[in-house]
Amino acid sequence: MLCRTIFRLSVIVAGVGLLATSLAVGAQQDNPKRGRKYKSPPPTARVEVTVLRDVNGKPIEGAAVVFHPMEGEKDKGNMELKTSEEGKTVIDVLPIGDTVRLQIIAKGFQTYGGDYKIDKAEMAIEIKMKRPGEQYSIYKQHPENDGEGKSGDDKPTTPPATAPASPAQPK
Repeated sequence: MLCRTIFRLSVIVAGVGLLATSLAVGAQQDNPKRGRKYKSPPPTARVEVTVLRDVNGKPIEGAAVVFHPMEGEKDKGNMELKTSEEGKTVIDVLPIGDTVRLQIIAKGFQTYGGDYKIDKAEMAIEIKMKRPGEQYSIYKQHPENDGEGKSGDDKPTTPPATAPASPAQPK
């Protein structure tokens, strides 16, 4: 007798449990605005950057290629890659339509920087790196400044002979 009562009670509890579960599932299906809406990422471009020497066109291995995605005039962070033995690096996460500021740093070469508009699905950028130039001095004659730096009597201006050697000051 006790077994029958326990059996009936367990059947009733199981039935109530199934009913409550089905009501909960039905309530979740009635509200379609619950949860996150999926927004697909924008299409991206494949950008290949080749870094070469300016003098002979040979590739530069191990150059740091830094991508700065721009939002207006604001930098949204950066991504740095190194060039391979062929002087190439590839990135494929830049959204089409964005502007990226490209910076290249290689040991023994001038640092390069430039802005590029990502407007195609595949882009190839070739950069020729130059060796560092001579340090600029105000005490030397420069061909681009031939008309400047002369006094009214057409004598070149020179520093006084007793002036101590000091770093150049901007004018």
